[in-house]
Amino acid sequence: MTAPKDFNDRMLSLGLARVSEAAAHASALLIGHGDEKAADQAAVNAMRDQLNMLDIKGVVVIGEGERDEAPMLFIGEEVGTGDGPEVDIALDPLEGTTLTAKDMPNALTVIAMAPRGTLLHAPDVYMDKLAVGPGYPVDVVSLDMSPADRVRALARARGVSDRDITVCILERPRHEEMIAEVRQTGAAIRLITDGDVAGVIHCAEAELTGIDMYMGSGGAPEGVLAAAALKCMGGQMWGRLLFRNDDEKGRARKAGITDLDRVYSRNDLVTADVIFAATGVTNGSIVAGVKREPGYLTTETILMRSKTGSVRRMIYRNPIKS
Repeated sequence: MTAPKDFNDRMLSLGLARVSEAAAHASALLIGHGDEKAADQAAVNAMRDQLNMLDIKGVVVIGEGERDEAPMLFIGEEVGTGDGPEVDIALDPLEGTTLTAKDMPNALTVIAMAPRGTLLHAPDVYMDKLAVGPGYPVDVVSLDMSPADRVRALARARGVSDRDITVCILERPRHEEMIAEVRQTGAAIRLITDGDVAGVIHCAEAELTGIDMYMGSGGAPEGVLAAAALKCMGGQMWGRLLFRNDDEKGRARKAGITDLDRVYSRNDLVTADVIFAATGVTNGSIVAGVKREPGYLTTETILMRSKTGSVRRMIYRNPIKS
């Protein structure tokens, strides 16, 4: 059979939601059990099984790690039936393994899909990230600005006081100076312990989440997933790879990156139309967590397509098989 050249995102989107839901169902059984690895492995197994049911020629470009580090959903792994469009896949089977193990908010299963060659093959290094929601002038803030200047620029663009801006930052020792500088402007900060994909997505729905801007460093692979979500929902994002040693620079070159100082915009990270799905594992501000009922598991999934700008919230009530 000749594979269709069209991405066919409309038909694939529901299948992508099923992939995300399956991973959430599997990891939900381990919420609060204190075993991060078991929860992550359950999500990986379920996500891989569902991906292999889709009629795609898929390649994992953002996954669980290099082949020698991850037995499944490793970078470069081919998934799908082999009959269908050639696609890139970026995934995090369980974003927030610690959150799941401790039954803390905002654990998600996350996956994005786009035509082959259109998602940045981000190496497993840190990325300096900055994101805002839709409705602002192009490049209203930048990575070259200081944290305080970003707050002031965004406040001016909104026509509000600096004190009316709320910034989401990952709570890490490396961000202590940034946090102090932002607080000096009078802006509020919402600190998160994990899950910076969710942190970036918060910016796209500021009226619901109360978050205007995300800044700070986190995993580069998660940056690509976050950019995929923002491409669907609207908003701006910038990322710059950070390297701690020559080994990390070597990983970037192996991934095909030649300009190690480049600042990537949202559309550089995701260069074509993309579909994105995220399912709640624990309760959060984006989607509800898995709810256990006698004989059932109920999940909420957010499913998005950049081609149409559509954002769907789907409730799935599934019988538990005995």
